[in-house]
Amino acid sequence: MAVLALLAAVFALFGPDPTAWGSTTQRVVVNRYSGLAIEGFDPVAYFTDARAVRGLPDFEATEAGAVWRFHNASNRDAFAAHPEIYGPQFGGYDPIEVGRGIAYAGNPRFFVVTGQRLYLFAREQSRDAFAANPGRFLKGALARWPELLKTLAQ
Repeated sequence: MAVLALLAAVFALFGPDPTAWGSTTQRVVVNRYSGLAIEGFDPVAYFTDARAVRGLPDFEATEAGAVWRFHNASNRDAFAAHPEIYGPQFGGYDPIEVGRGIAYAGNPRFFVVTGQRLYLFAREQSRDAFAANPGRFLKGALARWPELLKTLAQ
């Protein structure tokens, strides 16, 4: 048992980062095991509740090759009508990393809603830097995103 616990601890420390799994092969960040976009968090709730809210299996929609979950039917319907508004920008990749030319998955718990758009970040520090000056980071991300998008599988 002690050996198994030690192996689990080593894997947790040095194994793959689950927030970045599949982050370099998809146009929208999707968990490769569950098929869920943004780890099952409700993208509309970031706008309506100003917080990360887990979606429910009872309220799902499919968009951009991913399964999206919602907290209620109203949020699901709003997303279905306007996925380009409610879906995370840059496919859920961290805009600071996108500005560097890297597709690194954002964490649904680190977010900013600005300019009526949702942005997800890999780290809390990245979120804080972006929140202080979104225009500075968006300029680079918008410039690099078209080329980066070409490298991501559909």
